[in-house]
Amino acid sequence: MNMKAFTSNLQDKSTEAGFQFVFQCDICKEGYKTSFIESKTFKKKGIFKKIANLLSSALFMSGKRGAYRASWGMRRGAQSIGSGGEGIKQSPKWHQEYEETFELAQNEAKQHFHRCPKCSKWVCENDWNEQEGLCTKDAPRVDVEVAAAKANKTVSDIHAKAAQTQAFTGEIESKQTICSQCSKPAGEGKFCNNCGAELALNKCSKCGAKNPAGIRFCGECGENLS
Repeated sequence: MNMKAFTSNLQDKSTEAGFQFVFQCDICKEGYKTSFIESKTFKKKGIFKKIANLLSSALFMSGKRGAYRASWGMRRGAQSIGSGGEGIKQSPKWHQEYEETFELAQNEAKQHFHRCPKCSKWVCENDWNEQEGLCTKDAPRVDVEVAAAKANKTVSDIHAKAAQTQAFTGEIESKQTICSQCSKPAGEGKFCNNCGAELALNKCSKCGAKNPAGIRFCGECGENLS
């Protein structure tokens, strides 16, 4: 059943037992759930069926077959109201109830929404600018915008200050191991990539720095390694 809601978003929570709807804000999509209204058609079927069952049971036990057949007719009548949830929903009485309660639900929900005169959207309290009489899309709240702008500027200043701050004080350099035999870059292994000479490092006895094999003086302190 398609019923046009005053908002563009509606959730129908109705069942064969009763009617309930959720109307959602056209901006944030938060919803208001209306009060549950019990279906009179469903209630009537339940009462009618219960009476018929009790009567048929009592009459059957008393042996009054004719009266029992009459009570069986009452049970069939209860079934005609609706066999299961889908049967009730298809009945004209349930449809009439639905339309009436939908109208009541809309009137209830409208008390929790505002209609923007500019964009015609229905919005909740969170998206309504009371001072301007417009939704917050058309008239953002000044205090909120000021707070957001200040926060963005603070973050921007932090990044700008960080860009001016020297955080790394070490030396950035690329070091290569030169083979003492062929004088070419030897790579990072234990042997030269070009000539296969051993690349064992000599430890300086003075400063402890490690120097490539074949180097006569320490690269850190100048100590004679020979």
